[in-house]
This record gives sequence, structure tokens and C-alpha cells, in this order.
Amino acid sequence: MDDKTATITPEEDAASGLESLNLIEDTMDKFIATADVEKVYGKPIENGDTLIVPTAEILCGMGFGVGSGSGDQMDDEVGNRGEGGGGGGGGRVLSRPVAVIIASPEGVRIEPVIDPTKIALAALTAAGFMLSMLFRMMRGPRNLT
Repeated sequence: MDDKTATITPEEDAASGLESLNLIEDTMDKFIATADVEKVYGKPIENGDTLIVPTAEILCGMGFGVGSGSGDQMDDEVGNRGEGGGGGGGGRVLSRPVAVIIASPEGVRIEPVIDPTKIALAALTAAGFMLSMLFRMMRGPRNLT
């Protein structure tokens, strides 16, 4: 039998696992950095004796998965069982403005940022729900016999 297969030493396997762990840690650090207070509160803007501070909402989601397995049958050519492993992950970070803090000699106030798209989507969702319920009520009771 010709031994041309590459075998992974325990040291190489451990290095690969450490490399994967470092990648996951780096990714987690980047995601955590998105929720930093400097990302939520923008740089203050001065206009005369008025100070304006923009604020944002940060949404972050992520997931990872890993797996490994081996086959039940021996490979005739190589003499090894089929083994493998892998992993993957992904994530998304979204931010949107939500308010502006205005500090002036008259006092401090917070002005919300109105998002017309979000309002329109909420209105369409509510209208769709109400229409479907109206049609359901107009249809009358169903005969189950």
C-alpha cells in the first residue's frame, strides 16, 4: 500500500484549534467594540452657546457553529476512515439614529428622530392584521362536519 496520505500531528491539531479560538475571540472583540459608548453617542456639535449630541441605537447579532464527524466504512484506497470537521459563523451590526440631545442656556431637551419608514411599516402591518381579522369574522363559523 502506498502511504501518500498526510497525517496531522497532535501539535498541528492543537495549533489549528488555537487559531480557530483566536479568530473567534477577535470577531467577538470587534462585535463588542460596536456597542462602545462612543458609537452610541456621536461627537458633540457646538453652535454658539448650544451643544448638540446625536444618539444612535446599535443592534448586533452573531452566531457560530462547529462540527466534526467520521465515516463508518474504511476507505479501500487509503485504509483510513473518512473524518472531517469544520465551522462557520456570521453576524450583522445595524445602527440608526434615534434622538438628538440639545443643551442650551434654556435647558436640556431630547428630540426624537422620526423614522417614516418604520412608521409606515408598522401601519401596513397593523392594517394587514386588521383586514385579515375582518375577513375572518365576515366569513362566519366553519363547519367541521
